[in-house]
Amino acid sequence: MINIMFSYTSIVFALFFFLCIIFQIHRRQKCKYPVFIDYPFFGMFPPVLWNLWRIHDFITEALKQQHRSTCEFMGPWFTNMNYLVTSDPINVHHIMSKCFDNYVKGDEFHEIFDAFGDGIIASDSEKWKYNRSLFHSIFKRKDFELFQEKIIQNKLERSLIPMLDHVQQQGLVVDLQDIFNRFTFDNICLIVLGCDPNCLSIEFPNVAYEKAFNQIEECIFYRHKVPKSIWKLQKWLQIGEEKNMTNASKTFDQFIYANIESKREDLRKCSKNIEMVDLLTTLMKEDNGSQVVVHDDAFLRDAAFTLFVAGRDTITSALTWLFYLIATHPLVEAKILEEIKENFGTINIEKSLGGDEVKKLVYLHGAICEALRLFPPVPFERKQAIKGDILPSGHIVNPNTTILFSLYSMGRFEDVWGKDCLEFKPERWISERGGIVHAPSYKFMSFNAGPRTCLGKDSSFIQIKMIAIAILCNYRVILEEGHIPSLSHSIVLFMKNGLKVRIAKRYV
Repeated sequence: MINIMFSYTSIVFALFFFLCIIFQIHRRQKCKYPVFIDYPFFGMFPPVLWNLWRIHDFITEALKQQHRSTCEFMGPWFTNMNYLVTSDPINVHHIMSKCFDNYVKGDEFHEIFDAFGDGIIASDSEKWKYNRSLFHSIFKRKDFELFQEKIIQNKLERSLIPMLDHVQQQGLVVDLQDIFNRFTFDNICLIVLGCDPNCLSIEFPNVAYEKAFNQIEECIFYRHKVPKSIWKLQKWLQIGEEKNMTNASKTFDQFIYANIESKREDLRKCSKNIEMVDLLTTLMKEDNGSQVVVHDDAFLRDAAFTLFVAGRDTITSALTWLFYLIATHPLVEAKILEEIKENFGTINIEKSLGGDEVKKLVYLHGAICEALRLFPPVPFERKQAIKGDILPSGHIVNPNTTILFSLYSMGRFEDVWGKDCLEFKPERWISERGGIVHAPSYKFMSFNAGPRTCLGKDSSFIQIKMIAIAILCNYRVILEEGHIPSLSHSIVLFMKNGLKVRIAKRYV
């Protein structure tokens, strides 16, 4: 009896193994180019799960083995997790610029990033064009630039510097990333909503809607890790990460809608002819030349959420990695301080510098670019093809194919940045005449590329420089001994365990 059962079992396993081989051959016939590691039935999903803790480096290593840094990713056969992954700048230029109209965010993006609503990041076609035109008209105004600078200067002098003074005097080890997170959240609240939640204070208060915003981003990344059917089921049952997503979205939306209602009430009471104020108020009274455009609450909510993503997390990430790199490269720090001294006569700058002043600092600009190249705040981008296409690399794109760009990987390819691509070299961005070297956006994609290039690029550099100068001129940031930063699992490239440092007063 046992022998018969053993025989049946052997036959079943043999049949299963045979079917696996047939299925594998079928998949490889469909896949015209090499995949990373393609397992029967499960595709590349197992090695992705095994390497999830180092997913960005894993993808980089895999892409380096592929033709033109481009590869087909095939997920489990019962899912729709099939992608074309690329870090080839020529492919990026083709998709993001030359054939821009054929590659959109798409319905799947809108589903995964549903918290973004119909804001400029998630929208396509006419909705995107309207948002783009609207924000372009606001961001390019000189009064808006000065408005942002004033907010940052005030927040530096009244919150960040006093906070760092307290930390230094107490000899505390602090998470600099958390400090930046709180600082930028206060800033973006003031710029977008006109309110200050005072997240950055000595007490390190737990602000519910700030935590909710962070939770939303973590949940969106989770949706990229698992098959759509799983997170959809969790959403329907309201369990796991999807329950967290629902609760966090509700908390943050209540915060946004309460501010919208408050602003509408303020506008009803005050004159229309007032100076440049927060973006929410500006959007409520935007004039198209002949009449005031009325935006409903849903539009304002989506616009505000998008601005929080674009103007808060990216700055936090950039600042965190910049200060980590400076702390581990003392020669770069010395050169930045020397440049400040050459331009302003001293590094003991009591007041925050303005936008026009910080633009003079070319070496600091190069250091920021290097931090963004090695640790792009948004480590991957995605697009969906409308019609079939052939990429410059020769890869065939079928209709509805989802394409993933790995920005993190692109900064680590020798054929793009040279043999020293893993080094932190601000000099890479400085010309022989001492000017700034401008790399094409499809090669340096931290601010997106093509028609979707970030409208806030210039203001982002100004903000980061203002903050960096204020800190570097007053303090030395010392990495806590034994602390090794690691990459977070989020749609924004944070440090998983924060940036643990000590703050020392700078004496010149």
